[in-house]
Amino acid sequence: MSVIAVAGGAGYLGSHMLVELLNNGYEVLCIDDFSTSNEKTLENVSAITGKTFPIYKQNICDTRAIDKIFSENNISTVIHFAGYKAVGESVAQPLKYYQNNLGTALSILEACIKHNVSNFIFSSSATVYGEPQFLPLTETHPLSAINPYGRTKLQIEEILADTHKAYPQLQVSILRYFNPVGAHESGLLGDNPLGIPNNLMPFICQAAAGIRKELTIFGNNYDTTDGTGVRDYIHVLDLVNGHLAALKKLETKPNFIIHNLGTGQGTSVLELINAFEKINNVSVPHKFAARRAGDAASCFANPEKALYELNWKAEKTVDDMVRDSWKWQLSQS
Repeated sequence: MSVIAVAGGAGYLGSHMLVELLNNGYEVLCIDDFSTSNEKTLENVSAITGKTFPIYKQNICDTRAIDKIFSENNISTVIHFAGYKAVGESVAQPLKYYQNNLGTALSILEACIKHNVSNFIFSSSATVYGEPQFLPLTETHPLSAINPYGRTKLQIEEILADTHKAYPQLQVSILRYFNPVGAHESGLLGDNPLGIPNNLMPFICQAAAGIRKELTIFGNNYDTTDGTGVRDYIHVLDLVNGHLAALKKLETKPNFIIHNLGTGQGTSVLELINAFEKINNVSVPHKFAARRAGDAASCFANPEKALYELNWKAEKTVDDMVRDSWKWQLSQS
């Protein structure tokens, strides 16, 4: 039976993806070097699904090691989550991001071509749109990343386009995520990064739990309803279901496809905090600080293409997102 290789499978998105694939009857394997994730996460994947799967502790930039993994398994599809993702860190350490993010993509693509892999699903980002010229963002919006992290995503998209032209047998799906939040309803999986979080929701949870003194909100003078930045928050389970929809689409051999994965609804930072406090009956201490360079006032998706072509749309609400996130946080104490 053919196998789906999940690169970066121990991470926030990858671990939820493994659960959904296993629950839908797919054979999977995980490749992860655990540099930004926890090995216990994969134990929780098995606890939720009641299934075990091969785990390769491996730096994906190591082309020889990746080639060996592919030669030992009948891999039909790669879902590529492996990559560093902190915008601020990418500005401070650009070479780290270019070396890792481009290196992992090139290594795994080389193995895909050599071993006749059929499908490649890439974890891209709304950062490839740069400063929004219009809202909501469609897939035809001009591309202009404004930080090294975003540029690695955009460059990998270009690499994938060139690779598909040269090797049209490789079907490619690029999924541009907006802002993943939430956790698995079991409370066993959530956004659990090693070190300082990159995303807003873990900071909200940690401030509510008293792990952090307070949450810092960067900017309260944007041209938005309450002055704070507006983003398109999407539940992680909706996001992984978008991958399942893309996988089914790739089986029809559509060649090269690009879709936004978002709700189409903008939520401000304060609105998210207020929902978190109301639903969970807790307070989130916070303060305001100056805007961060490169942060747009508003960014949210037009997800209609995914609905039309993949028959997918986000189902979960902001209330679901904040409830599941807090349940996950409480499970950590």
